[in-house]
Amino acid sequence: MKPYNPMMIQSPSQTVGPYFALGLLREGDRVFTNVLVSENTEGERIRIEGCVTDGEERPIEDAMIEIWQANSHGRYNHPLDEQDKPLDPEFMGHGRASTDIKGNYWFKTIRPGSVPGLNDETQAPHINVIVFARGMLVHAFTRIYFEDEATNQNDPVLMSIDDETRRHTLVARREDSEDKVIYRFDIHIQGENETAFFDA
Repeated sequence: MKPYNPMMIQSPSQTVGPYFALGLLREGDRVFTNVLVSENTEGERIRIEGCVTDGEERPIEDAMIEIWQANSHGRYNHPLDEQDKPLDPEFMGHGRASTDIKGNYWFKTIRPGSVPGLNDETQAPHINVIVFARGMLVHAFTRIYFEDEATNQNDPVLMSIDDETRRHTLVARREDSEDKVIYRFDIHIQGENETAFFDA
């Protein structure tokens, strides 16, 4: 008779979550919030909103979206960004939002400035996005670009997507309202309209 070895017994498959809103989004957390601006933050105020859906276009109600971005001058609030550009003490440049029962999320932030890329290339203004959702053992990385930004066509990362028909999945649509500028950015985890994701 062979000795008992718990490592030889298969455990059932498990998915991730749903726990993001409980574990990573705390009420009153000033480090990570979906409101990145104060009255004194420099730059053009914008609102980013969208819906996160699965491969069958069903809303994902327990996803978490994390964003990181440069300030209005094009500088990140991070020690590794040593550019000779102003830092805005009223803008940390990162935040988190959870999706609601309809899969919707939103951020109140500012439109970022251009940042440098490799080989002295300039990147178009963009926001870095990380998506956490149930069933995803590895989170997904993507970007938000702005449809009314002329320099998108010269952005080395956006242009690195060989399939031109998929580039539009990274471009947020502008929707002006009476009192705010809204950019619509839906995130499709899978399916025909799947958002372009990057290896990071």
